[in-house]
Amino acid sequence: MSADPGFILPAVPSVPDTLVLRRHRDLEGRRKDVWVRRGLLTLVGAVPVLALVNLFGQRPHVTTAGAAAAKLELYAPGHLRGGLLWEARFTIQARQELKDAVLELDRGWMEGMTINTIEPSPVGEGSHDGRLVLDLGHVPAGQKHVLYLQLQVNPTNVGRRPQRVRLYDGTTLLTTLHRTVTVFP
Repeated sequence: MSADPGFILPAVPSVPDTLVLRRHRDLEGRRKDVWVRRGLLTLVGAVPVLALVNLFGQRPHVTTAGAAAAKLELYAPGHLRGGLLWEARFTIQARQELKDAVLELDRGWMEGMTINTIEPSPVGEGSHDGRLVLDLGHVPAGQKHVLYLQLQVNPTNVGRRPQRVRLYDGTTLLTTLHRTVTVFP
């Protein structure tokens, strides 16, 4: 078979002055660089996978504390991300009559957080030594009082925060619920 005399092979461009073929094309001395790039790409891909298994999550957990007079239950996530809107639900189950149920929230509930709503509105709000105090009023024996807090994590709030909750009947401490929240960037 003979070559077509009308067909002209294109000219092969010469190698630019700034390239060294052994280094740039054949990766001589740079074989590890490929694995570094692959490792970094794997790390970037691992973040969404960890989020899917709720490492940074917003999946709520139940934490309880009890006393003879009442049981306090908190349903809220323990891991948060900056900018996340989330909800905390407090359930007070009165075993005995609570004449003046009061919730006292540690500063970890407010530092780096924005409280959007408290429902139903407490009878009164106040502060005690930097902690938020919510006066919930009368809770008859055998009944529940449910309180919802809608919050948002401020994006600069990163780290672990204690979020203790104390339940009082008037000035008498009934129980303390211990919890720590982790905030991811």
